[in-house]
Amino acid sequence: MEQKSFLGLSKNVRSLGWVSFFNDIASEMIYPLLPLFLNTVLGAGVVFIGVIEGIAESVSSFLKLFSGWVSDRFQKR
Repeated sequence: MEQKSFLGLSKNVRSLGWVSFFNDIASEMIYPLLPLFLNTVLGAGVVFIGVIEGIAESVSSFLKLFSGWVSDRFQKR
C-alpha cells in the first residue's frame, strides 16, 4: 500500500494533479491566440473568426446543459 504524505494524497494523485494543472494552463494560453493565428497565418476574415468563436461557445454551452441534465437524470442523491 502506498504511503500517504502531503495532505494525505499519494504521489500518483499529486502527480496527476500537477499534470492536469499544467495542461489547463497550456490550453488556456491558446484561446487568446487562436483568432490571431486564424487571421494572420490562415488569412481568415473577422466575420469567419466571429462565427467560429460563436459556434464554439454555443457548443460549449449546449454540452454543459446536456451534461448537467444527464448528471441529474442518472445519479442517485
